[in-house]
Amino acid sequence: MTRSPTNDSPMTVDAILAWLAGNGTPEGLASMARYNIPGDNAFGIAMGDLKRKAKAIGRDHDLALALWDIGKYEARVLAAEIADPARLSEAVMDRWCADFDSWAICDHTCFVLFDRTPFAWAKVHEWAPREAEFVRRAAYALVWALSVHDKAAGDAAFEKALALIEAAPEDARPLVKKAVDMALRAVGKRNANLNASARRTCAVLMDADTPARRWIGRHALRELESAKVQERVNR
Repeated sequence: MTRSPTNDSPMTVDAILAWLAGNGTPEGLASMARYNIPGDNAFGIAMGDLKRKAKAIGRDHDLALALWDIGKYEARVLAAEIADPARLSEAVMDRWCADFDSWAICDHTCFVLFDRTPFAWAKVHEWAPREAEFVRRAAYALVWALSVHDKAAGDAAFEKALALIEAAPEDARPLVKKAVDMALRAVGKRNANLNASARRTCAVLMDADTPARRWIGRHALRELESAKVQERVNR
C-alpha cells in the first residue's frame, strides 16, 4: 500500500524526492504500464496520493520549476499541480511542452496548469502545426481543457479551434488522432451553437481522402449527435 502523503517535512526538493522514493510501489508501476505510461523514469505513485501531496505543498512556483527539472514523472505531476499559472512564462511552457514524453504528463499539465495561463489560446495555434508528437497533442489537449475550464471564452475562440482542426494535416499517430477527436467532441459539447459547428467540422473530416481524418469525423459525430449530448446542449 502507498503511504498517505503528509506535510510534516519541509517543502524542499530533497524532502519531496525522499517522499517520492519512499512511496513508490511495484503495483503502482504496473498500473501505469496498463495505461501506457512509461515507468522507467517513475516511482509508481497513485495520482490521488500525488494530488494530496500537492495540496499539502500548496502553490510554490519556484519549487515547481525545480521539481520539473528533476525529470521524474511524479515530480513533474507535482510541478504542474503547484506551479503558478500567473507566473508561468511562454518560454517555460515551450520548454515543458518539449519535455512531454507520455500522454499522461502532457494532458495533466495542460488540464491543471497550461489552460489557466494567459498564453493558452496562443499556444494552441502555435503548437498544432509542430511535428513533434506530444507538442501537437498538447495543442489539442489544450483545446479540450479550455472547452471545460475557460468559462469566459466566447464561441469565436472555439470556432477558430474548429477551423484549426479542419485544416490540420493528416496525422495517423494514435496519440495525436485521439487528442484531435477529444478536442472536437469537447468543443461540440460546450453549447448548441458550437455543437452545430462541430458537427459541420465532422462532415468536412468525413469527406476527407485520408483515413485518420475520416475516423476523427465519424467518431466525434457519433457522440455529438447522441441523444445525451443533444439534450445537454439544448437544455
